[in-house]
Amino acid sequence: MIHDLRRRIGEERFTFTFTRSGGPGGQNVNKVNTRVTLSFDLNASTDLTEEEKGRIRARLGGRITGDGRLRIVSMRHRTQLANRKAAVERFYELLAAALRPRAIRKATKVPRRSRERRLQEKKSAGELKRFRAGRSIGRSDE
Repeated sequence: MIHDLRRRIGEERFTFTFTRSGGPGGQNVNKVNTRVTLSFDLNASTDLTEEEKGRIRARLGGRITGDGRLRIVSMRHRTQLANRKAAVERFYELLAAALRPRAIRKATKVPRRSRERRLQEKKSAGELKRFRAGRSIGRSDE
């Protein structure tokens, strides 16, 4: 699925912005813009069908801005190039996961043994309470 997405949506569709990162980087952390933000205009994309866009909006809504741009941020690595590669890879993984159809849950019956065990536990708990009620502590039979 990821390979299909790579063919359909090329990296030329992405917009990258670079800012300073708070992560690892030693002395470079205050000088070099290593944090990468990948932006993809979902609304203007002709590479995806409207159904696919709807599915992406439903599953990745928190990553989509008000103007319909999907944003991925990477600042794990020390270099801009490594963060850029990581952001692109994450984009394709997220899109593939969002477009994967969800498995339909099949309703199953509760096993008979489980039902019997539950009823037996209820009975034994009731018997224990009944046994406790017959013996009260501190009662004097004078």
